[in-house]
Amino acid sequence: MTPILIQDVLKMLPHRFPFILVDRVLSAENGEVHAIKNVTIGEPFFVGHFPQEPVMPGVLITEALAQASMFCMQGQLQPGQIGYLAGIEGARFKRKVIPGDQLHLHAKLDFMRRGLGKTTCRAEVDGEVAAEMSILFAVAKQ
Repeated sequence: MTPILIQDVLKMLPHRFPFILVDRVLSAENGEVHAIKNVTIGEPFFVGHFPQEPVMPGVLITEALAQASMFCMQGQLQPGQIGYLAGIEGARFKRKVIPGDQLHLHAKLDFMRRGLGKTTCRAEVDGEVAAEMSILFAVAKQ
């Protein structure tokens, strides 16, 4: 497939700066997604987390994975529908994510039925796992 560039990511996700955490979707096929987030020193959260040692907060890595998860359902959502975070299972953070890293976001749709879904997710930097978790979401109208 052709990568989904930021212009089309913005058409598919309701998030905007500074909360859009997917820069590009490299692939989205058969319920599996590979997306990227380029982590730069210009991110607003680095001002306070932490000034002497900037580290991307785990909650934002989780949000990036949740945003990437929405591309697992490409073509299945009706216009105006979005996924709302409903739960997180088994979250583990294994490596710091720092400015200059490229965060590779992997999500696989486990199930989607009656407006509820679950994805298994992994975030990597340079092939090393930074975080992994399962994300539960509810699909509803905006």
